[in-house]
Amino acid sequence: MRRLSRRNTLNLVKELDAFPKVPESYVKTSAFGGTVTLIVFILMALLTISEFFVYQDSWMKYEYEVDTDFTSQLKIKIDITVAMKCTRVGADVLDLSGSVIASKELKYDPVSFEPSPQKKMWYQVLHQIQDRLNEERSLQDVLFKSALKGHFSDPVPQNDYASDSQSACRIHGQIYVSKVAGNFHITLGKPIENIRGHAHFVPLIKNEAPFNFSHRIDYLSFGNDVPGHINPLDGTEKITLEQHMLFQYFITVVPTKLHTSGVSVNMHQFSVTEQERVVNKEKGSHGVTGIFIKYKLSPLMVRVREERMPIFTFLVRLCGIIGGIFSTSGLLHKLIGYLVDIICCRIRLGADQSKEDSS
Repeated sequence: MRRLSRRNTLNLVKELDAFPKVPESYVKTSAFGGTVTLIVFILMALLTISEFFVYQDSWMKYEYEVDTDFTSQLKIKIDITVAMKCTRVGADVLDLSGSVIASKELKYDPVSFEPSPQKKMWYQVLHQIQDRLNEERSLQDVLFKSALKGHFSDPVPQNDYASDSQSACRIHGQIYVSKVAGNFHITLGKPIENIRGHAHFVPLIKNEAPFNFSHRIDYLSFGNDVPGHINPLDGTEKITLEQHMLFQYFITVVPTKLHTSGVSVNMHQFSVTEQERVVNKEKGSHGVTGIFIKYKLSPLMVRVREERMPIFTFLVRLCGIIGGIFSTSGLLHKLIGYLVDIICCRIRLGADQSKEDSS
């Protein structure tokens, strides 16, 4: 009884076999079938390799939420060169609340406005990257993933250009401001503390040589420093021959939390709109001559996460590729064989009919 039950169970299992085996004596091979098999295996190998590269790659996922951090301070780091002597210009920050942040943290170094050969090469590379960023937004993902890996870790090369002319002023350093709208400006005269309001002391420089607010922004960032991150105004150069020139940069700062496989960091991105005009009160163009960087903070925060394909998804896709190729190749092989048999049969029938007619 036990043997009968075992045989019945074994027969039942054999009937459930979805992969029946055909004896080799009933299998007929052909050169066409061998060629198709070779092509199928090559195609499977290529698709498997490409799928493996996709599995190793990653992509950036963007999420948006309301920024609730209003108490912390925001760091502004700047490195800008103005085509005037340091005794003639001053810089500070005036925010929306009326607070004036003195520029004691900023340094004023007399330099030559003409960049060194090393800087010129750097500006060329930087401008090419900026142009690509404007055309292809996906390049920003590459910069996010390559951040903190040493690329562009020194964004501003040291000026090794030997020149006797030091008619320009390099203003650089960092300032901590409240997280409200404000403007960082560089204009004539040194800023002074005044109970009645904000002012720059200019009487001593009115009779000097004509002033020129041509400038070059080597670096401008908000928040924490992120090696490898390129800001929109890095490498910007404005040259003018007008004296009463007003340069304005309208900036929207967006808090960003970057999470990659290597590190997590809080940073700030920003977008910018530029405007420049000649101040001429006779023609109705009012304003103050200088460089004004007006910024405001976005109420939204962006979370940027680096994601990868899970291993089980990779295995499912791999099985789908292998199974799909086998099924499709088998179907095509049968279809082509069927068409070849029909054509061969018609040719044979035509030959037999011609023999009968001739006889």
